[in-house]
Amino acid sequence: MKIAKTYSHLNGEEFLLVHFPNLYDEIKEVIHSIEADNYRTKVSREKQNKGNQLLSPIELNKAFETEFHERKWQESRYNYYITLNRELMEQSLSMPAKEQKQFLKEHGEEPIYSYNQTDFVKNNIAVEVQFGKYAFVAYDLFVKHMLFYSGGVINLGIEILPTKNMQTEMSSGVAYYEGEVYNVMRQGRTSPPVPLLIIGIEP
Repeated sequence: MKIAKTYSHLNGEEFLLVHFPNLYDEIKEVIHSIEADNYRTKVSREKQNKGNQLLSPIELNKAFETEFHERKWQESRYNYYITLNRELMEQSLSMPAKEQKQFLKEHGEEPIYSYNQTDFVKNNIAVEVQFGKYAFVAYDLFVKHMLFYSGGVINLGIEILPTKNMQTEMSSGVAYYEGEVYNVMRQGRTSPPVPLLIIGIEP
């Protein structure tokens, strides 16, 4: 596969090029190592594509997982406690989960435990490979990467998405690069408040 397009939000790509060019090279290696046609294993049942061999999101995800893990990119889990008191939330964000819980209790809160998980993290860089529905990508971009960033777990979030060209060879409803970049651009230059690199890939 190849990188067809990139979008840098809050200098995400520039940060990667300056501070971690070797990791950028690894991400490119992973993408180039995957032969998309090997994962054209899904037989469409949709009326407009019935019987066609489509690219399988599940199989592609497994291929990316294998390649990233071979290069020592590891899953990361961020544990935290929920409070609706904005002041307490802002004060506790950077604390470890246990300290958050204690801090909130000391201020009369009943903290609610929660967590987020990112599949591939290395040197405080998070990568999500997303061949799912639109809602999953929006959650990655506007919730997950931001939580990891504000919690001090990552310095940059990277989202790898199919381009529209590739999406036409997949099931309907799969999010695509152009649509998600448009959604980010429409929010303004500083939202979400986390450096991002969005990568559009295709066969």
